[in-house]
Amino acid sequence: MSVPAPAWVVAGPPGAGKSTVADLLLAALEPAPALLDKDTMYSSFVAAVLATAGRPPGEREGPWYDEHVKVHEYAGMAATAREIRAHGCPVLLSGPFTGQIHDGQRWRSWVAELGGGTVRLVWVRSDEATLLRRLTARGLRRDAAKLAEFERFRASMRLGAEPAAPHVTVDNRLTATVPLSEQVAALVQAV
Repeated sequence: MSVPAPAWVVAGPPGAGKSTVADLLLAALEPAPALLDKDTMYSSFVAAVLATAGRPPGEREGPWYDEHVKVHEYAGMAATAREIRAHGCPVLLSGPFTGQIHDGQRWRSWVAELGGGTVRLVWVRSDEATLLRRLTARGLRRDAAKLAEFERFRASMRLGAEPAAPHVTVDNRLTATVPLSEQVAALVQAV
């Protein structure tokens, strides 16, 4: 196949609601894309790597993690997406992808790694109050470090900055006035 199937990227900070947005997109898109969720694909592997390296079990951000773990998570997701798309099946990737979406050149390089063609970015907008509430409510062990150093985590997520990559925004802040389901239905209709 010369033109890869479309790809959707649902990006935003941990706790922003990416899984909810991904589920809504999967239900609305025809044909339904194959879902590549970073946490589903790599959570147990990351836990093993952190334990083996003697790192804190909740470490999911920062220079060491980015260099030794995240680079491999994202490379594996891109290679998997490229292979699936080359066989005609659309994919939906779900993860923070903070570095990729906030740097135009990195985005273009990553789109090429994904196989090129049509790659649509859906950015899940959030804010400090929403992230704090959602991370606390979900109570996951992998969020412990984020909550313990919430100010540092919040700053690293670039909450107030729109992505540099072309994107559609879905607002999942506590103050959002339009329900997520309506926002996702409108963006699917626009495509």
